[in-house]
Amino acid sequence: MPVKINESVSVNLVSGNPKWVLWHGRNYKIDKIGLHHTYRQGRTLYHVFSATAGSLFFRLVLNTDNLFWRLEEIADGL
Repeated sequence: MPVKINESVSVNLVSGNPKWVLWHGRNYKIDKIGLHHTYRQGRTLYHVFSATAGSLFFRLVLNTDNLFWRLEEIADGL
């Protein structure tokens, strides 16, 4: 079941896609990128990525104004 997190995270990008997520001092290697979409809130453009790392699901959001990443949601697939 997905859990709303809404915390800042560090993300390593390769070719415009997230490859690693650093959250609570632990690195998670992204295995697969699912859906990617964008939306605007005012003049700010946001990129939303759905990704998996092992059995974990992440919803990551990039704010293109300040280039900060946010982990919006996480779920354990087990």
